[in-house]
Amino acid sequence: MTDDAFLWLEEIEGPDAVAWARAENEKTLGVLQSDPRYGHFYEQALSILEAKDRIAYVSLGRRGLENFWQDETQVRGVWRRTRLESYRSKDPQWETILDVDALAVAENRNWIFQGSGCLPPEERLCLISLSDGGKDAASIREFDCDAKTFVADGFYLPEGKQHVSWVDRDTLFVARDWGEGTLTQAGYPFVVKELKRAQPLSEAREMFRGEPTDVLTSPFVLRDSEGNIHATGAIRAISSFESEYVVFRPDGPVKLNLPKKAAIIGLLGGCLLVRLDEDWTAPGDISFAAGSLISYDLAEWKKDPLRAKASLVFEPGPRQALSGLGATKNLLIMTILENVQSKAFAYKYDQGAWSATPIPLPEHANVSLSATSDEADQAMFAVSSYLRPTSVWYFDAEGKSLEELKTTPAAFDVSNHVVEQLEASSRDGTSIPYFLVRPKNARFDGTIPTLLYGYGGFQASLLPSYLGPVGRLWLEQGNAYVVANLRGGGEFGPHWHQAAQAATKQTTWDDFIAVAEDLIRRKITSPRRLGAIGGSQGGLLVGAAITQRPELFNAAIVKVPLFDMLRYTKLGAGASWIGEYGDPAIAEQRAWIERYSPYQKLMTGKTYPAPLILTSTKDDRVHPAHGRKAAAKLAALGQPYFYYENIDGGHSAAANLREYARQLALEYTYASRRLCSE
Repeated sequence: MTDDAFLWLEEIEGPDAVAWARAENEKTLGVLQSDPRYGHFYEQALSILEAKDRIAYVSLGRRGLENFWQDETQVRGVWRRTRLESYRSKDPQWETILDVDALAVAENRNWIFQGSGCLPPEERLCLISLSDGGKDAASIREFDCDAKTFVADGFYLPEGKQHVSWVDRDTLFVARDWGEGTLTQAGYPFVVKELKRAQPLSEAREMFRGEPTDVLTSPFVLRDSEGNIHATGAIRAISSFESEYVVFRPDGPVKLNLPKKAAIIGLLGGCLLVRLDEDWTAPGDISFAAGSLISYDLAEWKKDPLRAKASLVFEPGPRQALSGLGATKNLLIMTILENVQSKAFAYKYDQGAWSATPIPLPEHANVSLSATSDEADQAMFAVSSYLRPTSVWYFDAEGKSLEELKTTPAAFDVSNHVVEQLEASSRDGTSIPYFLVRPKNARFDGTIPTLLYGYGGFQASLLPSYLGPVGRLWLEQGNAYVVANLRGGGEFGPHWHQAAQAATKQTTWDDFIAVAEDLIRRKITSPRRLGAIGGSQGGLLVGAAITQRPELFNAAIVKVPLFDMLRYTKLGAGASWIGEYGDPAIAEQRAWIERYSPYQKLMTGKTYPAPLILTSTKDDRVHPAHGRKAAAKLAALGQPYFYYENIDGGHSAAANLREYARQLALEYTYASRRLCSE
């Protein structure tokens, strides 16, 4: 776009752009932090986020239950472990594996911990990802969990967006920037190499090469629960949702004949499991519906992966979707959504057939699988709803026991609120479900300050979860909160997503607007009292809603948003989302994007609901220029707005709990000023 006056804001660390962002921050903080509500909201948010008795979520590893924890003393966080018996107690005893605060001080670096990948089955040697300030790009270092130190002369991969898999203690498969011409347009690697211990990166052996037009290529290693490898290969992501799997065979790579919208889940009980995101007719003329889970006999598949016969494990019903799955030693644990309510099942493979047993967790809540064990048939679940504090449940199939281990402390008074699931009719007549959390004694006269939250993209589902700080900072003031289950999400499986993708992306914005209109029609709220909130794709959603129907909203919280959709493929990791939105470089696709791109839709003669735009300088996924340019254009139009750019934090826009508390306090001070003040 040659007529874009704000291209200079696309230079992330450009002196002029950074000076502009700092000046905007000063203005925004000057107004919002001087509001008497801000300090109160910040202290309340921080007390909830840093509460010592909040749940420490764990993984079930071979060396114990592991957790990553942040609080007021461990600001960057500590990676630690305990035993099940200790975890059951009120005050578990934790053993520190890695103290990230101490590491950052010792190395004088702004380290943010981004997780670890440990070598099965022993899980002693781990690859630790450390990010500078929260960027997706990270450096990777080998760590010894027994010695609790980084391995001298161990594996080290300099900063980059990279994907690594252990093969054995002396071998890695690595996809990364190998030099000029090895990154895709989106800035991700497409070349997988084998790297040996003590070998320079320049001598790594190439195993597979995708195409520069792909999103990315990453390695995979298929292991059973004992840690034995049954196949290795590469996943070539052709688009956001389409992949090709290649397995490495002695005579060279073999491309699997799976549909492009499919994902290998793993191995269990002598079976290879695959999830399908499109309807597929497999070899042998067997048809499977989108959203199904299928399996192959592992021995047959290894012998001839192209001719092995697939069989059905699970097929969703009309209002169902597979929401989560994981494997224990002998069981497949699945969570299944039915009309955005979830249930858990244990699937077992025996004598050529799969059988399912329900796991009797609490009903009318969101059940998510939080951990599984490779060593035994044990799993953990998080059970949550909007008003009920999250609890962690431990399931032991061998002992046939199910117990509640932990509960989040109540963060707010729920006695005055109720939750309802309602439906709005979208422009094309489709029913769009949404959850309304409102005061019990509400008078339906359009006066309830209401925040409407949505996402609607990438087949991601918005499921009920405890509102915590939102409850304290927003609901307790007598306000309402709404979560919309829009097309583009995954609440009803792949077809629900594909109904609002690329040429039909406007459907997502239509659904959100329909929910806003429904809330007004039911006199729950009114345009004066209604605000929209969303982040990332949800930030684009809010941008589209307030530029298409500004008269419906009086507030808009736009977090780490996409906004300039005509340039999104040139910014950050944007090119990796062409599968969701289309490619503005192609005339036909540019036409449908241009019809909704919020940046171009900001114009004179319209009044927008003075949005609060939040971004991060360190966000290397959604470029901060989207939010920067939106604010600058609003300023040029003489329209009011608030802009805040966190210098750290990556795509979450918060690198630690204090920054997150500040973000929440800014959001709810702004929302209260716009929607609650007379």
